[in-house]
Amino acid sequence: MKHRTRSKHLSGELCKLCLEAGRTGVRYHVISQLTPRLVYSACIKLAAEGTKSRTWGKITRLRKQLPTTLPHICSPGEEQPTLCEVFNRRNTLWTIACRKMRISAELSKLAFISCAAFVLLSVFVTTHPVENAEKPNPLPIEMFSLSGLGFNWKNLTCPACKAFFTILDIALLTDENEERVARAVGEACIRLHLADAEVCRQITELFRNDFIRALQYSLLWPSEACALLVGPSCGKFDLYAPWNVTLPKVPKPPVTPPSPPPPGSPQSRVLFLTDIHWDQEYSAGSSADCKEPLCCRNESNAPVWHHREAGYWGTYSKCDLPLRTVKNLLEDVARTGPWDWVYWTGDIPAHNVWSQTRKQQLSELSIISRLIHKNLGPNVTVYPAIGNHESTPVNSFPPPFVHGNRSLAWLYNAMAEEWAPWLPEQALKTLRYAGFYSVLVQPGLRLVSLNMNFCARENFWLMVNSSDPANQLQWLVHILQASEDLGEKVHIIGHIPPGLCLSSWSWNYYHILNRYESTITGQFFGHTHVDEFQMFYDEETMTRPVGVAFIAPSATTYINLNPGYRVYFVDGNYKGSSRLVVDHETYILNLTEVNHKRPGYGGAVSIPDPSPKWSRLYRATEAYGLSTLFPSDWEGLLRGFVDDDRVFQRFWYLMHKGHVSAPCKDTCKTSLLCFLRSGKYDELQQCDLLNGFGGDMALAARKTLC
Repeated sequence: MKHRTRSKHLSGELCKLCLEAGRTGVRYHVISQLTPRLVYSACIKLAAEGTKSRTWGKITRLRKQLPTTLPHICSPGEEQPTLCEVFNRRNTLWTIACRKMRISAELSKLAFISCAAFVLLSVFVTTHPVENAEKPNPLPIEMFSLSGLGFNWKNLTCPACKAFFTILDIALLTDENEERVARAVGEACIRLHLADAEVCRQITELFRNDFIRALQYSLLWPSEACALLVGPSCGKFDLYAPWNVTLPKVPKPPVTPPSPPPPGSPQSRVLFLTDIHWDQEYSAGSSADCKEPLCCRNESNAPVWHHREAGYWGTYSKCDLPLRTVKNLLEDVARTGPWDWVYWTGDIPAHNVWSQTRKQQLSELSIISRLIHKNLGPNVTVYPAIGNHESTPVNSFPPPFVHGNRSLAWLYNAMAEEWAPWLPEQALKTLRYAGFYSVLVQPGLRLVSLNMNFCARENFWLMVNSSDPANQLQWLVHILQASEDLGEKVHIIGHIPPGLCLSSWSWNYYHILNRYESTITGQFFGHTHVDEFQMFYDEETMTRPVGVAFIAPSATTYINLNPGYRVYFVDGNYKGSSRLVVDHETYILNLTEVNHKRPGYGGAVSIPDPSPKWSRLYRATEAYGLSTLFPSDWEGLLRGFVDDDRVFQRFWYLMHKGHVSAPCKDTCKTSLLCFLRSGKYDELQQCDLLNGFGGDMALAARKTLC
């Protein structure tokens, strides 16, 4: 009884504070809907009501997070002393309340959300965009900048971020508060200039259900969320604690360095497609320099003075591809065949991530899958992998334990139906389960297609459980051991490169690759849209190269690129074949040439090239003077980049598919060399810190939404 009385007293004190907060909010136009009358009546009516918390940890963390967060917002010389006074009083009271009340039943539902909404939005009012630092950007903006998508987390300071997620934790203790939180987040997005107002509203509505449910299920601390968004100086990812897969006790076979195939040995010619990003709303002549995250669309309107317009076949800007360019690409690869098989690593939809629907995603999956099948014919097998843009919301890939409408059954089942002409039933079974599969390509060569969204930091469902989601890596170990026992070689395809994954996932993948380095003979990824690679070294010395992940260029132009595709030449189908990549070629559609307008009849009409030709940009062995493309060859090339800047600048040019605005020097070069050496995320982060980037490079690399 005494406990209940003390609880009512503390809740009443919180209500008084809410009342003062409400008055302050009205005074400073923080939140108009929380009038003093509403706050007061809510406090009187519901102060003594109880509600059970999903997690006691979400209450106790407030004692640690809030007192250390909010005082920093009220800096000396603050223009709103009353607001700071409220913060300081609220801090003290909240600390006492969280210490004394052992269950969340002592705190009012509506009192919580009233205080939460006030503090949340008052933080936003006193938060201003962070000015750009003078130091150079350590990574090429075309690759990794979020600003290209219209979102700018740099506008969110560390104290404001922690306050935001602390209040979010409080508010989401009850389902009734979801609508209020969604409105507050949308308003925050606008006030912090994270995106255009309309984009903020649409993306908040799209993400709200999945994101809020994942956050409710998780034990995410504000410091962990802010370490993700703001950087390592704002917190640590305790949520993603280390975990290990179990390797069989079978000893690792002796390693035999690969040797070049005998002269005249057969080769397999493999087509590689990735990141098509077809935009149904692409409109030639529209503005290529719009304020939205994606331009060259019907809604982009006509270009104003000194602004560029969208080209017929594509555009050097933050634009995706029209369907005619996708069709032209597929017609070109059909002519330049035959192909032994095809790897296709996903990302079909455009970057209009704020306005996508399940119906639209499924329609585009069906149209592009059938176009590929139509152009390549029934005798060419295509092996797909899932990209991060296939779902909606983007990056939302719940693990298999999530059922019902929030599961991804709607997507996996549709993929299984569309890809049934290419995949056997056993592969379709695991595809329906969690989006990955294994299949025998030829006798002696097995393919594993991984769902790399289970390693992605942007997949907010991993806040619930990031320890080997869907047991995918443990399944991979089982497949690799069976292949080793049978003498098979294995190729791995996926969308996101392992070096950009969550630290523990990346570490385990690296460990698996080291154990099975004689079995895994090819790794093929996309996602970054540019032409690059990442190295893997032996774990004992970190000097002997044991593998290389090929990262192929995108079909899309996003951002400022030529459309492209890749052809791999693999040691062929014969006894004793290494199944290693011995060479590769990159083909592009040069937009400068094909969009060049020629005068029509009488000079009144101008048209682009009606029959554009795709051309070979380069062949790797010729461009870099290599005999093969084994891991040791790429390690030698990396040393050459350090010693000979001309070789590196050639790589930089080819990396961007023949369209770059400036050379890559100094910090840019150092950071890129870090990336190329870092098949494991921890290596990227360590290289980042050793070179004085303070975590910015690793943060930028993992924040790409390509």
